[in-house]
Amino acid sequence: MIAPHGGKLVNRVLEGDALEEARSRAADLPRLAVTEEILSDARNLARGVFSPLEGFVTEQQFNSIVNDERLPDGTIFPIPIFLTVDEPDAVAAGSQVALVSESDPESPVAILNVEEIYQWDKEKAAASVFGTADTDHPGVTGYHARGDHAVGGTVDLIDNDRGPFAEVNLFPAETRALFEERGWRTVCAFQTRNVPHAGHEDLQKTVLGLVDALMIQPVIGKKKSGDYQDAVIIAAYEALIANYFHPDRVLLNILPTEMRYAGPKEAILHGIMRKNYGCTHIIIGRDHAGVGNYYGEEEAIEKFEAMADELEIMPITIRGDFWYCCECGRVASNRTCPHDGDACLSFSCTEIRAMIREGTPPRSEIMRKEVFEVIQQFDQPFCE
Repeated sequence: MIAPHGGKLVNRVLEGDALEEARSRAADLPRLAVTEEILSDARNLARGVFSPLEGFVTEQQFNSIVNDERLPDGTIFPIPIFLTVDEPDAVAAGSQVALVSESDPESPVAILNVEEIYQWDKEKAAASVFGTADTDHPGVTGYHARGDHAVGGTVDLIDNDRGPFAEVNLFPAETRALFEERGWRTVCAFQTRNVPHAGHEDLQKTVLGLVDALMIQPVIGKKKSGDYQDAVIIAAYEALIANYFHPDRVLLNILPTEMRYAGPKEAILHGIMRKNYGCTHIIIGRDHAGVGNYYGEEEAIEKFEAMADELEIMPITIRGDFWYCCECGRVASNRTCPHDGDACLSFSCTEIRAMIREGTPPRSEIMRKEVFEVIQQFDQPFCE
């Protein structure tokens, strides 16, 4: 099986006596209220999703990532996983604090072992991660809204709750064990934040001819306005898989994290995370993790391919614009099909969203009726 990124799967989830002791200790610790996104990062750090990171990055790690896309030991890591505070005296170096939700400050989720507090350059970090300083980019806006000081330190997880979609939220150690149990030597990850259309299905089934299995892993967490609600994505994929996939060759398993919309660098991070889950391959498509017109259509593909040997997880790269061609009688692209005009049915996400809003079923060549019907059961399928 493919090794975790950095060689070892991090596990800072407390259990047994250590958990009981930490719960007792956390009750008396100072509390730091943070967003749900930061708590999600804390859980992912402890569960090994961000291996080899064991906590929120220190100043040395932060600067190394921003400047070189690597950790100080040379391991590729393109985006810092960091926690910020508004005031430098909110926590003290060398102390411990209990991380709690802003909406539930009485329930400690994790203990942060504070190593240091440092200032970070928002503009420099944003330009590095997102490739732009334009505050119209949602990631840049998010960076500028964060506190002026970052807190570095390891995380010990107390609350290992799987969240509202527990049945499809296996952790990296668990998916690795499942792959071994099922004899899946090669597993391809499919990253998504959308409901599936026929183009996605065709791609996924094509990939299943190349590897042992497919892990469809929607990002579940904070997204931009107009993206699909988490529950909608999961329900849509459950309908597709139940009706049109061989059950022994596909796994639906969420990735609880926010979309960062960092394009090429987020593609690398997505690969690292899926490698930690045990995947040997990942599909990298056109404008992967992009937003607006900030990245070239194949920029993420080119960046991933250049780093693939060192990353070890291999990209399956999908180039071109796709549609359903009525003349060819199949999903096609501008790289495979000579037809245009009325012969081609678009997979435009904008057009599909409009049909969903209007309650107009897309043609079966565009979306399975079972998928559309499930989506229509939701009063508000989109994020506001």
